[in-house]
Amino acid sequence: MNFNLDLMISSFPLLLLGAGITIKITVLSVALGMVIGLFVGIARISNIRIFRAASAVYIDFFRGTPLLVQIFLVYFALPVVTGQRVDPFVAAIGACGINSGAYVAEIFRAGIQSIDEGQMEAGRSLGMTWGQTMRYIIVPQAFKRVIPPLGNEFIALLKDSSLVSVIGFEELTRRGQLIIAKTYGSLEIWISVAIIYLVMTLTISRFVAYLERRFRADDKH
Repeated sequence: MNFNLDLMISSFPLLLLGAGITIKITVLSVALGMVIGLFVGIARISNIRIFRAASAVYIDFFRGTPLLVQIFLVYFALPVVTGQRVDPFVAAIGACGINSGAYVAEIFRAGIQSIDEGQMEAGRSLGMTWGQTMRYIIVPQAFKRVIPPLGNEFIALLKDSSLVSVIGFEELTRRGQLIIAKTYGSLEIWISVAIIYLVMTLTISRFVAYLERRFRADDKH
């Protein structure tokens, strides 16, 4: 077995382009997921029964079904219903973002419920509404506490984004497959892909750890 180091080196620029697309998908998907997750997480602990029920159905469905199936539903099944073709990029962001939202919702729910109930009572005693108390007092405190699990969700989605290669979207994994189809260098290319994923996930882990230390330092002052 001959290991072609030159193939690894020459393939890195193309793989890095794919890595850039992977990061773009992940950032946009997590951003969408955070918006969805915040509102669904709050609805999950709402006093309004229909909100609790709807959020529970959403969370159970998207956490209980594979992301790959959800990608297929958005890219292949949705056009059957709407009669309009879905762009692969939109399908990738939509499916990953909605999936992420279900996990982020539970993260925010746990973070909000970890805040002492006296905080809500204090806000209401100052004349704030329930919504104002959540916005200005509860959620900012909860957000600091959920930084680590949000970082884990970002890393998990970064790796799971490789699934969008099944709809032909040329992120990192798909770029690797295309290069292998031309060069037949499976070992060299997959090692390169693995190294790039490892570098990205380690970088994110270090950044999340830095944010966690920063927030802790701010809380002490």
